[in-house]
Amino acid sequence: MLIRTMLGLLAIVCTASAFAQPMEFAGGADKTNVIDASTLLAKASQYHQTQVTVKGVVTKVCKKRGCWMTLEVEKGEQITVKVRDGDMVFPMSAIGKTALATGKFEVFQLSLEKSRRYLAHKAEENGEAFDPQTLKNPITVYRLKPSAVTIL
Repeated sequence: MLIRTMLGLLAIVCTASAFAQPMEFAGGADKTNVIDASTLLAKASQYHQTQVTVKGVVTKVCKKRGCWMTLEVEKGEQITVKVRDGDMVFPMSAIGKTALATGKFEVFQLSLEKSRRYLAHKAEENGEAFDPQTLKNPITVYRLKPSAVTIL
């Protein structure tokens, strides 16, 4: 009986530690050079097209191909981590987890019409409703083209 109990506990510990392992893509993000999100967003135009590492909580993942995920990095601010289809496949199980992504940071200031089309496309990808006429102001899209990602 004692041996069965010990084996059961060992199985639970091994299973739990297997789930606790981070998921790494392309060797994992560069954790030594994480930029503070408030600094990055405050000086976004200065960081445009530069290599950075960002950290945030995954709030959405592409349901069709896992080719992008959205990180909430600060007080509702978001950065989309986007790869070419198939380069990396982010799992739906990443939602709610912390992720680090290293790559080229890009800033896109969209017109009102492009903002509406962009948000309509994102809503369609996620199976969500979106009325483009509800958007009254253009948006800025922050995107990271990652070379490596770690999901904790």
